[in-house]
Amino acid sequence: MIGSPLVAWWVAHAAFWVLLALAVRDRRWRTIGVIGVLWVIGYIASSQVRSLSLFFMPYVAALDIALVFIVLKRDIRFG
Repeated sequence: MIGSPLVAWWVAHAAFWVLLALAVRDRRWRTIGVIGVLWVIGYIASSQVRSLSLFFMPYVAALDIALVFIVLKRDIRFG
C-alpha cells in the first residue's frame, strides 16, 4: 500500500532529477558536481547506517530547494 511518505519520496526524487537536468541544460557543471556528490554521500550514508535511511528523503528535499534557488535563480510561488 502506498502512503504519503512514499509519495513524498517519489516527488522529491523526481524534482531532483528534473532540476539536475535543467542544470545540465544551463551547463552548470560545478553545481551538478557538488549536488551530485552530496546526493551520492547521502545515498551511501543512508544505506550504511540503518537509522539514516529515514533522513534521506528530507535530505533530497533540501537539495531540491538548493537547486531551485541555483538553477531557476528564484523562488517558486504557489497561488
